[in-house]
Amino acid sequence: MGVGADFKKFLFSGNLVSMAVAFVVGLAIVALIGALVADIIDPLIAAAGHVNFSSLGVLTINHSQLLGGSLLGAIINFLILMTVVFFLIAYPYQKSEDRKKAKAAAAPPTTRECPACFNTVSVKATRCGFCTSTIPPAAP
Repeated sequence: MGVGADFKKFLFSGNLVSMAVAFVVGLAIVALIGALVADIIDPLIAAAGHVNFSSLGVLTINHSQLLGGSLLGAIINFLILMTVVFFLIAYPYQKSEDRKKAKAAAAPPTTRECPACFNTVSVKATRCGFCTSTIPPAAP
């Protein structure tokens, strides 16, 4: 296979398409939360605290303005975004992984150790394939 065919295979693989869809959805969520913070949450906080975020923390140095209110809005935006990502993606995924691990741990073992040579043998074995010693039956 040539480089072009490998590149085409990579472009149309399911993982790349899934990642592209996730990226686009992530950008949409960021835009949505940004609008929520800028248009609803910041004005509510400003109304409750009687302060305008756009003029909060304005410091002028050599005709350049440093806007502390914009930084505060970005921090609020970041915290809300991380909360949404945690509760909608990370937390359910972690719980799903924990359930999978619990199911795997609950499965009965399929191998055991030979008491004579300490090699791994099947639970059903009555004689070790390594040292040929007789192995007592496994406890149920």
